[in-house]
Amino acid sequence: MELYLWLGFFGIVFVMLALDLGVFNRKAHVLGIRESLGWTAVWIAMALLFNVGVYFIYQYDLGGIAEHYHNGVAVGGKTAAIEYLTGYLVEKSLSLDNIFVMSLIFSYFAIPPIYQHRVLFWGILGALILRGLMIFLGAELLEKFDWMIYFFAGMLFVTAVKMLLADSEEIDPDENPAVKMARKILPVSSGINGEHFFCRENGVLMMTPLFLALLVIETSDVIFAVDSIPAIFGITHDPFLVFTSNIFALLGLRSLYFALAAMMDKFQYLKYSLIVILLFVSFKMCAGGVFKDVIDEKNLKDVITWISLGVIVVSMGAGIMASYIWAPKEPEAVAVEEPEDYTDE
Repeated sequence: MELYLWLGFFGIVFVMLALDLGVFNRKAHVLGIRESLGWTAVWIAMALLFNVGVYFIYQYDLGGIAEHYHNGVAVGGKTAAIEYLTGYLVEKSLSLDNIFVMSLIFSYFAIPPIYQHRVLFWGILGALILRGLMIFLGAELLEKFDWMIYFFAGMLFVTAVKMLLADSEEIDPDENPAVKMARKILPVSSGINGEHFFCRENGVLMMTPLFLALLVIETSDVIFAVDSIPAIFGITHDPFLVFTSNIFALLGLRSLYFALAAMMDKFQYLKYSLIVILLFVSFKMCAGGVFKDVIDEKNLKDVITWISLGVIVVSMGAGIMASYIWAPKEPEAVAVEEPEDYTDE
């Protein structure tokens, strides 16, 4: 029965992706801010609607999934829904940094906005597969080795410190191993060839810059997944909740990119919000491992889940508000006086 839940979720994702690329965005066009915000609202609404389904699935233990991943102790629908929502917010928050990197990649390869949606679609489709494999691998490791929780916590702590010390993002796609390998296999076309990833020039099969941008986005997402997936495992060890919340956050990443890419430089304090979230989840994972028996004995799981949700919401809200209040002022235009006309006498 549990298998049908997984198959049902995959079916939902397939239908949404098919409608996205095959119907609503079949014709390449530039997504404006209004359209992007509209689609962002749609994806968020669908993620929240699915959370209602999560509540009923776990409340009535459909397929035995509520007990399967929780040591035989059934998790109530309320707890599962909060864990899903918290994981979704964690992934959505960390994806903001991913948006900035995507913008740099498109700028580096000079990809016109009209073709960026296609690159992001296939990039995120690949990310869904890679993250799925990483999530199931992480779940197996956590189930077999208790000490892995401290390893994941350490990864998040190191990531937070690196974000704190890093001055700015530096991207050099030409040094990307996947790009280097691809260049050895096929030459690169002289320019953009519509929305195609491959083309022929003088009868020779070549990669286009769109394909190189796709490669860099895919490999960059693996790096981001190494940070974000352990963070969600810090909220819950249930792979169904980790996977579904992660996937719904990714599905809305394309529309969020077009809505925020041009404004990311205005959210200067969001970086510190992400650092706080990573440090909090790292501490929570360590504390959860050390005081596991106490938490189980006093039934504190629900309280900790609510605290986690509150910390994430407050941190992101504080970062957005601080960016708005202390936004750098635009330099005032300096009037240049025109030289007075004169005539030689």
